[in-house]
Amino acid sequence: MVLEKQFISAEDFLGIVEQSDYDSRKVELVEGEIVDMPLPNPIHAAILATMSAELFTYVRENESGRVLVSDAPFVLNRDAEGRDTLRGLDIAYISAERLPGKLPRSPLHVAPDLAVEIISPSNKAEDIEKLIEQLLDAGTTLIWIVYPDLQRIAVHTKEGSFKLKVSDSLSGGEVLPGFECRVADIFPS
Repeated sequence: MVLEKQFISAEDFLGIVEQSDYDSRKVELVEGEIVDMPLPNPIHAAILATMSAELFTYVRENESGRVLVSDAPFVLNRDAEGRDTLRGLDIAYISAERLPGKLPRSPLHVAPDLAVEIISPSNKAEDIEKLIEQLLDAGTTLIWIVYPDLQRIAVHTKEGSFKLKVSDSLSGGEVLPGFECRVADIFPS
């Protein structure tokens, strides 16, 4: 007898992770399957703090939207077969034009304009590639993948990608016009 694999919808996922079994676990829903996410290390946390502070300052001064941190949940894909994708992003920016009014207490059903993911030792290349594809397909305009060990940032858009090193500057492009910071300033010394 062959058992058919059951996929979890975003709604079912939210009900499941409210159970006490998930109190100490960090998880995402990827194409209908629950995936455990490891806790970040101190370098990851320092980069997260620096980048979110830089972005928050810019966004507040320009009154252009919201910066969300700490794995803010986004429904990136709804699938008729129940293979929904709900991802938590290290940092996300949503412009005021795309923000659905007040922030909800539930996951956002709009892709961020900018997504930032800081790579941890447990991340697999294929998982990051899948995340980039899911974000772009959902409508994210700009993605920054931060590599702490290499001190590099990969910038992804629908038009392509490129890498920045510590001697370069990181730009917000059309998503955050005028935003710029030195890549070297992002990494703890």
